[in-house]
Amino acid sequence: MVADNISKSFGGNKAVDVEHVEIPRNAITALIGPNGAGKTTLFNLLSGFDTPDTGTWEFNGRGLAGIPAYKTARMGQVRTFQLTKVLQRLTVLESMKLGATGQTGERMLASFFPFLWRSQENQIEQRALGLLEKFKLIAKKDDYSAALSGGQRKLLEMARALMTEPEFVLLDEPMAGVNPALVQSLLDHVLDLKKEGMTVLFVEHDMHMVRHIADWVVVMAEGRVVAEGPPEEVMQDPAVIDAYLGSHLDQDIGVITGRYDEEGNRVR
Repeated sequence: MVADNISKSFGGNKAVDVEHVEIPRNAITALIGPNGAGKTTLFNLLSGFDTPDTGTWEFNGRGLAGIPAYKTARMGQVRTFQLTKVLQRLTVLESMKLGATGQTGERMLASFFPFLWRSQENQIEQRALGLLEKFKLIAKKDDYSAALSGGQRKLLEMARALMTEPEFVLLDEPMAGVNPALVQSLLDHVLDLKKEGMTVLFVEHDMHMVRHIADWVVVMAEGRVVAEGPPEEVMQDPAVIDAYLGSHLDQDIGVITGRYDEEGNRVR
């Protein structure tokens, strides 16, 4: 993805003012920054859930600026949410099947003629079952989505997103509020997205996770991009240290962002 001159203001406050940013293809990119940096607003703009004041961006040569989310999903871009959105009265399998795009049976006239969509429906169900197996949710397929734990809902939302067969996946704090027992599973699934040829952009606060899975990091502060590059280089950038710590440049950024030792313990 290549984006230029993106801006968004709320009243007199300019939340986003990004001149240029690129998201590498077939890689995992982390979007980070302190609270109020504008990363969530930029994320919402790029995913079609908000409209910019100015700006253009494209992915694979297709312009996406100003296009609503339901249309970008059909164009190969899909996102998840920090607070998961499940359809509580649908079963897990029904929720998965609903995520598939281009369903013939959704057309009013075609819905009266099952022979037009039955074969496609079977294919969609088999794909849904395969993803539930991969995400270790197959035992929950007949349970209501409302009965899932927070971590299982995250897994369901990611699996459902893949029903659209996307090229570009945007993940909003995928590890937030997840039981530690499921964190590694989610991390593995994010890494799998890259292995399967997808481009991934995710918002995250835990720098340990960013270092572990990100190929590229984009850092925002006060609505602007202040640094971008490989994780280890970005963490040493004075602009990044300044963004997180203000004038205390001599303080270890790991104290604020979450540096861990080799045994996984947070360094204080």
